[in-house]
This record gives sequence, structure tokens and C-alpha cells, in this order.
Amino acid sequence: MAGLPAIPLDGELWLGRGQFERLVGIVRHSVPVDADWHELRYMIFDLPGSQLPFAERAAYLADVVQAAALPWLQAAPQQPMGSVSALQSHLKQLVQTGAEGLVLHRANALWSPGRSDAVHKLKPMPDDEARVVAHLPGKGRHAGRLGALLLEQPSGQRFAVGSGLSDAQRDVPPFASFLRERAPE
Repeated sequence: MAGLPAIPLDGELWLGRGQFERLVGIVRHSVPVDADWHELRYMIFDLPGSQLPFAERAAYLADVVQAAALPWLQAAPQQPMGSVSALQSHLKQLVQTGAEGLVLHRANALWSPGRSDAVHKLKPMPDDEARVVAHLPGKGRHAGRLGALLLEQPSGQRFAVGSGLSDAQRDVPPFASFLRERAPE
């Protein structure tokens, strides 16, 4: 694309928080609507293949984006946090504006393809009460055993949770074994 820096860039199209469905609609139009595309930004996170540590890559990336002088090309903001409390405060502020969370990078980490222990997604821990109201059957690899727990919040809202269950829990769901152990004869 004309005007893009001649180096590999890692980023994503962005329209704003809470705008993902609209962004997908813009991208999927069979005939592009120029006015819609002018609202999008290409947010750059990293420089694949760079030999610099992350903090230096982020600074270099900001310079590269500034030199390109394209209003729709932006470097994702990066800022070091001085303490855990500052990090938690920043996370809380962003989540209140609709963000999912933060992506944390080790400042001295070298770039590597794929997942890395140098990058961590930090999301707030939801803390709410719910009770198990049913075991839902598994599908595919989990056919014939527990697929998910159906939970109900005090408000009456129900939702299923299937991630985080071990194979042993799927084979003999904890509450089911509790009932079998205490069932009257």
C-alpha cells in the first residue's frame, strides 16, 4: 500500500472500543465505501523480525510511524508502569472506557514469532457469584462426558462455562460425584 514504511509491521485495523462489529461490516463490504474506510486506523504493535529489545522497538516504531505521516497509521501507545498499583489503576481506567485489558511486554524481550512468555494479556478478574444448575453434554472430543457447566447468577442470567475443566473433572464432574457419594440408598 502506498506510503507504508518498507519494513514488516504487526498491527490490526481499529475503529474504536465497542466498534468491532461495525469494523467487520466495513471490511466485508463487497464494494468498499471510502468514507467508512477513512474512519479506520491501522494500529501498529510491533516490528516482526527486529533484533531490538521491545522497549527499543517501541521507540523505533513510534519514529517510523511519525515519519510515514499517514493519519490512519498509528503506533499503539506504550508506557512503562512504575508499580503494580499504577498498573492496576491504569487497567481499571481503560476497562471503564470499554477496553478488554492490557497487553504487557517485557522491556528487554527480543521479538519472536508466535506466543511468548515475554507478552502477557492482563484482564480484570470478574468476581461474581453463580450456582451450577446443570451439566451440559460434551461434543466432539468431549462426547460422552461433561462439556460445560450451566451457571445461573442471582439475577437469573444463565451462561455456560466449559473452559478450564480438566479431563478428570469432565469424566466425573465434581458435583456429580458428591451427589453419588451422598445419595440415599
